[in-house]
Amino acid sequence: MKTPTHPPGHNVVRMHISEASGAVEACRLLVRHHDEQIALCRRLEDLADQLPDVVDTQSCLRLAKQINAMIRTAHEHEERTLFPMLLAAHDDDERLGATIERLRYEHWEDESYADEVSDGLERFVTDRASSNPETLAYMLRGFFEGLRRHIAFEREYILPLLTSESPQ
Repeated sequence: MKTPTHPPGHNVVRMHISEASGAVEACRLLVRHHDEQIALCRRLEDLADQLPDVVDTQSCLRLAKQINAMIRTAHEHEERTLFPMLLAAHDDDERLGATIERLRYEHWEDESYADEVSDGLERFVTDRASSNPETLAYMLRGFFEGLRRHIAFEREYILPLLTSESPQ
């Protein structure tokens, strides 16, 4: 269903996002990224609960290596694909523009925090003497709780905008 969104005289017709080419696949990929990140959060929470008695250091190192790539891949998809789709479909919604700008800033924060978490995990495995397990557990909890909140917001607010029949 096409809905005019510009004053008469403009030759622009807004197409609902669900009709846009690639929107369904873009949404599926967003949900897959969310699911992967939620699983990462569970693994990080399990690790935080085990500290300082982590036995499986190889698993800890694998987590350290996965975090950055997983977070950056998901954010790249959102910023290069989903956000432009949303802005094009809802170009008259100023609040959406502000929300997307806030999400971009959160992405930057999450990526910076992911770097710190990754470094902390590697340091814990390779140099326990200089690593504080309580600090690392606190850092892990701060990271995965923030990531869970971010995902919840995107699922409750962004995903419906991409899939709904009528814009909010």
